[in-house]
Amino acid sequence: MARLKISDDWWTAPAEGETGNLILVTGRRGMEPVKATGLYRYRIEVTWRYEGDEKALPRYADSKLMEEVTDALIASFDRDPVAVLTGIYTGDGQRNWVFYTRSLHIFQRKFNETLAPFDEMPLEFVAEEDPDWEEYQEMCECEVAEGED
Repeated sequence: MARLKISDDWWTAPAEGETGNLILVTGRRGMEPVKATGLYRYRIEVTWRYEGDEKALPRYADSKLMEEVTDALIASFDRDPVAVLTGIYTGDGQRNWVFYTRSLHIFQRKFNETLAPFDEMPLEFVAEEDPDWEEYQEMCECEVAEGED
């Protein structure tokens, strides 16, 4: 069986949160082959609430750690694609990572293994079935096409 090709093409666009603060939305393009497998039925949202700056964005130390964690998670799930990171929302006092996974149990184990070298972080998890990738489709509507102002 051929290995699933997972895109590493990302975009970032500004959005406005419910409180009017800036949210940076980062999405992964080219997820159609992953979605088409029908295997990645569960959406897991991981939230890290932080004390932000005056614009409710993360301070430098938190931002640096968030990027290290993001890189570790992407690398881990690229090696063993039980889950795929599809979106990242940063702003309004929180960072949200959105994953689609084939197995909640295996995702949890792999996630914990990946973050074991890091200090404890205040993470919250929500898991739902989303076989049609509705959240991913909504996120993609935030992407600004080239040439748009």
